[in-house]
Amino acid sequence: MADIAKKQNNAKKPVGITETILRDAHQSLIATRMTTEQMLPIVEKMDQVGYHSVECWGGATFDASLRFLKEDPWERLRKFRAGFKNTKLQMLFRGQNILGYRPYADDVVEYFVQKSIANGIDIIRIFDCMNDLRNLQTAVKAANKEKGHAQVALSYTLGDAYTLDYWTKMAKDVENMGADSICIKDMAGLLLPYKATELVTALKKAVKIPVQLHTHYTSGVASMTYLKAVEAGIDVIDTAMSPFALGTSQPATEVMVETFKGTPYDTGLDQKLLAEIADYFRPIRDDALESGLLNPKNMGVNIKTLLYQVPGGMLSNLTSQLKEQHAEDKFYDVLEEVPRVRKDLGECPLVTPSSQIVGTQAVFNVIMGERYKMVTKETKDVLAGKYGATAKPFNKEVQKKCIGDAKIITCRPADLLEPELGKLEKEMAQWKQQDEDVLTYALFPQVAVDFFKYREAQQTKVDQTVADTKNGAYPV
Repeated sequence: MADIAKKQNNAKKPVGITETILRDAHQSLIATRMTTEQMLPIVEKMDQVGYHSVECWGGATFDASLRFLKEDPWERLRKFRAGFKNTKLQMLFRGQNILGYRPYADDVVEYFVQKSIANGIDIIRIFDCMNDLRNLQTAVKAANKEKGHAQVALSYTLGDAYTLDYWTKMAKDVENMGADSICIKDMAGLLLPYKATELVTALKKAVKIPVQLHTHYTSGVASMTYLKAVEAGIDVIDTAMSPFALGTSQPATEVMVETFKGTPYDTGLDQKLLAEIADYFRPIRDDALESGLLNPKNMGVNIKTLLYQVPGGMLSNLTSQLKEQHAEDKFYDVLEEVPRVRKDLGECPLVTPSSQIVGTQAVFNVIMGERYKMVTKETKDVLAGKYGATAKPFNKEVQKKCIGDAKIITCRPADLLEPELGKLEKEMAQWKQQDEDVLTYALFPQVAVDFFKYREAQQTKVDQTVADTKNGAYPV
């Protein structure tokens, strides 16, 4: 008996949990509208859990903080860092696109990585919407240089090109590039349970670095996919606290913790502590439901995801675009057009910004009654190679119709970009209050200036010499 117990102990392989409630969960369910003020009171409690990491920055949080919440994203990060004394902080980074929607010059990418780590980020999850490794190099090298953890995400998708060989080759290349770990980024919830067994088994054989899995509940299979992935040897899974779990978000943290309890994969996390954290977020969720910020539709299972391979966020984008055009009756036509456009554009994965580009083009194709009669600038840029190389060649006829004889880029797109930090520094000098402001401006020039003006209006200059500190009243 003692031998059996000893064997079981040796086989212990606790699975790590990355908590997404402070980033992806509220990005997926309430359009990234949770404020720093709403999050800070629970940070101390979350810090006691023993998470592998807490994802709290990057993705759309940067844009939404400035644009809708009138908050400085850098200030949010510093406050998180001050509160999370024992937990690694993680962010999502769009390769050469950083957190914006266009490729930036290397000097901006390097400076952004440096400042993210200096302000408190430990793990940078870096992905590219085309899975073009050339678009990841600069960010990975910069993270290595700053002694941060560079995690490269493989944007998971389906299609003829995406075989097990494709994924294992990409994983090996990423490991050789200097990544500290790999993440299977299943943004649309397309990875089915038994496919997860195959994929994870193959990746764990191919590389020596840890492998993490990120998925969304949109198609309804995510919890089962996690179960099979953990059994196959995945090291870490992404989950969200139950009030902001399921639907277009991730499986619930507490459910996954309970699932692996008493098994070799036991997370060791305390359900009582998790319950207190869930209690804190529940009223925030209820308020979002009452105000209409949380659409109950986003909480259900949408099997169309598997049929059309469209991520949850993209579905809601398509709905609103069609509403604006008074063409809601064309929803299914657009859904059927999406895979066709994707195939024309080299069968690229659908993730920001490629999902928006393919989706918008599909809407135009259906509404105009002729395919590619009206072509967006971004579609032209994809077909001209400005976003990088795709797994499959472009549809030559479509390419010709959209961009004629324009020169096609075959090198790494960022090689054609001049350094831009100096120019950006000059442009925004009058607004600068901290080094990080130039990066905010680089990503969203117009939104940044609006925010800087707002920030200036809020700041009252205090004369400390005549400050009445006792009554807390300051002459301005």
